Amino acid sequence: MRWQLDTPWFGGWSGIEVTAQGSQMTVISDRGQIADAVLQRSNGQLTGVGVRSVNGLNRSSGNRLHKKASDAEGLAIAGDGTAYISFEHRHRIMRVDLATGRTRGQINLPFQNTMGDNSGVEALAIGPDGTLYALTEKAPEGGKPFPLYAFSNGRWRVIARIPQRGPFVPVGADIDRLGRLWLLERTATPLGFRSRVRLFVIDPRNPREYTLLTTIPARYDNLEGISVWDDARGQMHVTMISDDNFFRLQRTQIVEYLVHE
Repeated sequence: MRWQLDTPWFGGWSGIEVTAQGSQMTVISDRGQIADAVLQRSNGQLTGVGVRSVNGLNRSSGNRLHKKASDAEGLAIAGDGTAYISFEHRHRIMRVDLATGRTRGQINLPFQNTMGDNSGVEALAIGPDGTLYALTEKAPEGGKPFPLYAFSNGRWRVIARIPQRGPFVPVGADIDRLGRLWLLERTATPLGFRSRVRLFVIDPRNPREYTLLTTIPARYDNLEGISVWDDARGQMHVTMISDDNFFRLQRTQIVEYLVHE
């Protein structure tokens, strides 16, 4: 469905988390906004979005984040409500208070000097044990795999390497209830954006990779955020959102799939 509001803060949505069995949504924008919304449904089908609150992202002091410091890209929310945001340009990961938009507790990145201004951590996820997972948008040279970084107990480590397959780069990630990594990837073509979703079982003894979705150009807009969630019946869903870049020829779309295994 297309989501649109005639207000200056609307647009640029880069990260999404769907909670409460598909009835609530939190989204962040690359202009430093965080929005909480109700997802309206009929027989499970998404029919509308009701915004409950919108806050600008702030420093711990309460001062507003501006310009390049506000480019929020990845969003990860734990089961207990603890939330983290990754930022581009001024690359960092911060804990965020979802109710106020205040950020604190910066997590430094060990790969800080390997990223360009606009190719930082867009794919951010959190596991059931509180481990953070991060992938940079910048593709390693020579077709080498993307390092999957994990942060726990105060330190980063590389726990897996995600194969490069074609021109796609990571833009969103989530961890499902089985501990599997869902990766949203994107590439741009002269005819429009293409999206791909891959699923990874991160097991050193038996790693597995599945390509679940690959779209043709312009099938969807610029999908950048992904959330995997279960409804009241235990049915797994995947919800994605597009970043319209505040460009009038692009659209904010919310795209949902059911997962059958």
